[in-house]
Amino acid sequence: MRGVFVVGTDTGVGKTRVACALLFAAVARGHRAAGLKPISCGTVPTRDGPRHGDALALMAAASVALPYAAVNPFAFEPPIAPHIASMEAGVALQRDAVVCEVRRSAALAERVVVEGVGGLLVPLGPDWDAADLVADLGLPAVLVVGLRLGCINHALLTHEALLRRGIAFAGWVGSALDPGFARADENLAALGARLGGAPLGVLPYAPQASAADDARALTRMPEALA
Repeated sequence: MRGVFVVGTDTGVGKTRVACALLFAAVARGHRAAGLKPISCGTVPTRDGPRHGDALALMAAASVALPYAAVNPFAFEPPIAPHIASMEAGVALQRDAVVCEVRRSAALAERVVVEGVGGLLVPLGPDWDAADLVADLGLPAVLVVGLRLGCINHALLTHEALLRRGIAFAGWVGSALDPGFARADENLAALGARLGGAPLGVLPYAPQASAADDARALTRMPEALA
């Protein structure tokens, strides 16, 4: 399995935008690339069954057509923490089972971009969390930093957690969340100095941007997707 796992400093910081941008760029390089969202919370009913917008966006950006169930095998309706959603649904998120599903789907592509759920340390069950999933898959992590007040602290805490779990760090991407964010350049400089270098790219505040638009904002690719 060759690819990256996209993690965020929090929920709602732009993980899907970054994952789709990385997928689009990998496809543009001629790779057979798939996007996976193993666990999602906040599905909506459709005529084809429950669907999550993040998973659908990943499917649209990928070049390997996978069934929805292969992209998003564990999907829950309420937009709440996954360990609570799974408990309420009576579906235990078994660590080995989740890893197995991801590996099975990833084997069908040359490159894979896996998007996490929530922040890095969100619980997935009584005795494991999202960081455990990243570590079990052995994929390097791309960290999405939501650019707003407090982002430096959130980014450094998440980066430290990655390193403590022995997860390889593939770089970071800035994701503008607040168009009025004061001293954005100074914050980006501080992040670069503390996260080991300049970002892979900075996505502007553009809620309607396409994957192609966001891919153009990337200045370099993680080695695992090259």
